[in-house]
Amino acid sequence: MTFDSRWQAVMMNNYGTPPIALDHGDGVRVWDTDGNAYLDFVGGIAVSALGHAHPAIVAAVTEQVGKLAHTSNLVMHEPGITLAERLVHLLGMPARVFFANSGAEANECALKLARLHGNRSGRSTIVSCTSSFHGRTLGALSVTGNAAKREPFAPLPGPVVFVDYGDLDALAAAVDDTTAAVIVEPTLGEGGIVPPPSGFLAGVRSLCDAAGALMIVDEVQSGIGRTGNWFASQAEGVRPDVITLAKGLGGGLPIGACLGIGAAGELFAPGDHGSTFGGNPVSCAAALAVLDTIADQQLLDQVKRVGQHLADALGSLDSPLITEVRGSGLWLGVGLDGAHAPAVEQAARAHGLLVNAVRPDTIRLAPPLITTEAEVDEAVPLFAAALAEVSGA
Repeated sequence: MTFDSRWQAVMMNNYGTPPIALDHGDGVRVWDTDGNAYLDFVGGIAVSALGHAHPAIVAAVTEQVGKLAHTSNLVMHEPGITLAERLVHLLGMPARVFFANSGAEANECALKLARLHGNRSGRSTIVSCTSSFHGRTLGALSVTGNAAKREPFAPLPGPVVFVDYGDLDALAAAVDDTTAAVIVEPTLGEGGIVPPPSGFLAGVRSLCDAAGALMIVDEVQSGIGRTGNWFASQAEGVRPDVITLAKGLGGGLPIGACLGIGAAGELFAPGDHGSTFGGNPVSCAAALAVLDTIADQQLLDQVKRVGQHLADALGSLDSPLITEVRGSGLWLGVGLDGAHAPAVEQAARAHGLLVNAVRPDTIRLAPPLITTEAEVDEAVPLFAAALAEVSGA
């Protein structure tokens, strides 16, 4: 039986049938089960921060799984405490950490903090943004600003109010003394890698301060070096009340984190929240290897440099399909003049380059943080060939 038929026989149809089956990877490259090689500029959807089979992650995971793979939340373990300490240190302000398994779960934790905060002052409304994405669990989905994803699963927790992303006037009209929290991405991720207008995050902070609402910043996709900063909100000079992380934090292993800053970190009492698998020793060891490697190899600077090189190279392509290149670091969206993204993704794959049609008119690129200028120079001609093939068709 083929991979296609085996998948279709046993897997739920929520993903359809993926176009390829990957077998192994090394650095920025992956190989499928037929032996075809690809440059991976999807990075597991911004997860594979150190690429594939990185020796630091392999060593950390191998050592930890040989010592202690799981404990539950009934006991403490060194990798978890050390990782929490490191995250608080990187944040540079007093905070407390809850570990989960994913970004959606990290956002569920944030929403429960918002509910506790609101219950103390009679506030119940969450304000979110259109085109946002915060996860697929019912709570996270309730604040995801994509009606097509939400509506099949109504009724969802609420009340939730949506305003246009980047529109501070609309946000000011929505945030009042009934608002428990505002949840916002520093840049729309699944919405197409769309940065907000300058000063938007600072404006959100001011509105939350005036109304007494929590500011939750979803850094599941943007955090841990993706933009060339540990936290994208930090680069904007904004102090949120809650930051959520996942994706690149574990470098491929499942881990999410919710950081409650200042008073927000003191809201939970024993028994208020938990996770059996969240922050298990193996995932925490992998995350520590990610943080160590980013710091030791000065990858934040490399991400900024290589990301600019990639943006410049894409911006110089002479293709009638490209309307703009947006984003920061190694997290870019290539805007197209129509719903060509699925065809471009398919053509790029045929040329040996993995990219993602995040929206019908947008290609997302989120290669590993270890990507070099030489690998960019190899990838961009493949992307150009894909664009030429689609525009010619």
